[in-house]
Amino acid sequence: MGANPYTGVMRVAVAGASGLIGSALVRQLRSSGHEAVRLVRDPRARADDARYWNPATGDIDDDAFAGVDGVVNLAGAGIGDRRWSERRKRELRLSRVDATELLVEAMGAASNPPEVLVAGSAVGYYGDRGDEVLDEQSGPGSGFLAVLSADWEAAATQAQNAGIRVALARTGLVVADNAPFLTRMLPLFKLGLGGPLGRGQQWWPWISIEDEVRALAFLLESGVSGPVNLCAPNPATNREFTGVLASVLRRPAALAVPRFGPRLLLGRELADELLFSSTRAHPAALANAGFEFRHPDLRGTLEEVLR
Repeated sequence: MGANPYTGVMRVAVAGASGLIGSALVRQLRSSGHEAVRLVRDPRARADDARYWNPATGDIDDDAFAGVDGVVNLAGAGIGDRRWSERRKRELRLSRVDATELLVEAMGAASNPPEVLVAGSAVGYYGDRGDEVLDEQSGPGSGFLAVLSADWEAAATQAQNAGIRVALARTGLVVADNAPFLTRMLPLFKLGLGGPLGRGQQWWPWISIEDEVRALAFLLESGVSGPVNLCAPNPATNREFTGVLASVLRRPAALAVPRFGPRLLLGRELADELLFSSTRAHPAALANAGFEFRHPDLRGTLEEVLR
């Protein structure tokens, strides 16, 4: 962990700039006086602030990283958007591992490679670990998400061969008013039909959208490298999360959801790994680097998001 090497405006290329986190990050960078270059998959969308890339075909503009100081890779198909068929798993892998390999190759081939890559990853790296407290020194878990995350990170780490600093952003549940997981929960909870999933003892590491993008910007500038857990310092169990959500909405949360329901809807593997897996992640690397959370408390975060 070194000192901030940047004293002026940074030019940052963002892959996944149209997503929940990416769009918020672009706004954060620009509001802080930095320049954001969006990597887009529609060749017609090329502009002064946009460059074309397509992981499916392996195409990327030759000047994608011209004059770029840092890259943030947030690209990836939605993990919980649909059932995990073998075809869907290949799509998830292509959009993460293969896409990262394409970016890393292009970064390394640039005449003046970027200084830093902040690579998206997920707390799913740790797998289902019960009540074990997990910091960045904890090893990988098992299951599809854990293997996918580990391979995703391994692809990003190859950028070090070109002298590029790599920070691996292992993100938890991002709490935002338009976060997919939250928008799916809200209708039932507003009707008073929400409740914990199963026994609700599984840990859900979460982070506000504001702290998420602040942390990503911090990783660009701070000199931190290696894995970094992007989650609030006060994780919550699913029972605590759903209880606070219901309380903020002034609704009961007494109806526990049996495991077979989500399994029928999403498929057994996806439901178990996404909803019932327990990951008690702790943001040790951020804390050690001096990052200060603006939203460490779940109730205050949900109150602000749902205001």
